[in-house]
Amino acid sequence: SNLNINDVLGNYSLTLIDALDTLAVMGNSSEFQKAVKLVIDTVSFDKDSTVQVFEATIRVLGSLLSAHIIITDTKQPFGDMSIKDYDNELLHLAHDLAVRLLPAFENTKTGIPYPRVNLKKGVPPDSHNETCTAGAGSLLVEFGILSRLLGDSTFEWVARRAVKALWSLRSNNTGLLGNVVNIQTGHWVGKQSGLGAGSDSFYEYLLKSYILFGEKEDLEMFNAAYQNIQSHLRRGREACNEGEGDPPLYVNVNMYTGQLMNTWIDSLQAFFPGLQVLIGDVEDAICLHAFYYAIWKRYGALPERYNWQLQAPDVPFYPLRPELVESTYLLYQATKNPFYLHVGMDILQSLEKYTKAKCGYATLHHVVDKSKEDRMESFFLSETCKYLYLLFDEENPVHRSGNKFMFTTEGHVVSVDGRFRSSLWEDILPGEGDSTHRARAPEPKASNFSSNCNRVPDERRYLLPLKSNYMRQIDRMVGLI
Repeated sequence: SNLNINDVLGNYSLTLIDALDTLAVMGNSSEFQKAVKLVIDTVSFDKDSTVQVFEATIRVLGSLLSAHIIITDTKQPFGDMSIKDYDNELLHLAHDLAVRLLPAFENTKTGIPYPRVNLKKGVPPDSHNETCTAGAGSLLVEFGILSRLLGDSTFEWVARRAVKALWSLRSNNTGLLGNVVNIQTGHWVGKQSGLGAGSDSFYEYLLKSYILFGEKEDLEMFNAAYQNIQSHLRRGREACNEGEGDPPLYVNVNMYTGQLMNTWIDSLQAFFPGLQVLIGDVEDAICLHAFYYAIWKRYGALPERYNWQLQAPDVPFYPLRPELVESTYLLYQATKNPFYLHVGMDILQSLEKYTKAKCGYATLHHVVDKSKEDRMESFFLSETCKYLYLLFDEENPVHRSGNKFMFTTEGHVVSVDGRFRSSLWEDILPGEGDSTHRARAPEPKASNFSSNCNRVPDERRYLLPLKSNYMRQIDRMVGLI
């Protein structure tokens, strides 16, 4: 009942595991090697713990795989991160965890997994039959990497089946998905369609699965989803940086009718400008990012939910989330506009001023009075700190090594290479006949807008990314002026 506390902790060294590749990205080989050895020597998933399938996958499975890939990379782009006598222990740990998560996919009539599983006993007998779209549909990157590293299609197969099951349940009228579904009946329990909690990473992983694995159908699903989001969720003027009207904003609507359901947005939605950068819709990303940054400037943090009609937080806590930093980093990479370095500095100074505690950094209980909670989520080290570090580190191997990297939804760095572009199995889903559906699409390019990465010309690099009158309009909209 408390949004702030959940059951992801699992009684293993969550923060240590989640932060492994952060140490590598920072070039700290001695601490990385020490941390990896600690994990190998002390972590076991043979525990009577009930965990969220989604959180265990993105925080733990993803980090183990990322660290394994870094250790075994022959190029060693981050410096010498090799481990003496390393025998794929992290990959074995990841495999062990994934096998313990597999019961969540059994005994569901739709193929959509149960939200929780006991690491020793499987699905608890009192389990809910309801899960959120993001939780069930954002497992494909980690499960797909594991399958392709092991040459065992099982994990990718169950994750892909869940994505396809959710996709098949979208509204015939709008093409939108809800946020909570019954895994036995396929009935939508939550009919809200939005970009925040319950939906966010479902869209992110359609695109990132394509980037990593090159499966054309993932891109086709993303393009269709993006078009429906633009048609039904986007409000405000058509262009970001020209014309009359309200600033563009993505709202929560009824999945069947497209009608507004409420007047709040949540902090998780701040990831979306970063996703728009990846697909090349940089102009729209600039506008949406400016809206979240204005809220940050007002409070020195992002409230978990912000009511744009009341100009006030609906849910006032801030658990050190990374989404605004992530979008800031990706916008800087796309535009090289120093404005985003100033945004990063602003965020960094707020974190230092309001969240720093004796032993780490603390969740803000209330963004207005800045009261703290005795809790530091693992994603603070795996994402928030990593994206801030990379924003300011122009010479980092992520940018300079010549390797291509992608970040998972938990910020874990994965090299985009040929190993993940080919699978050892012909059909990933049964009944799909020949493998023609597996044709590779050349470049990710959304089909429904005209902008691309080249639309930000050099002469604009040192101007505000958004015209000052539009900036002021957004500041007024969030009560800053």
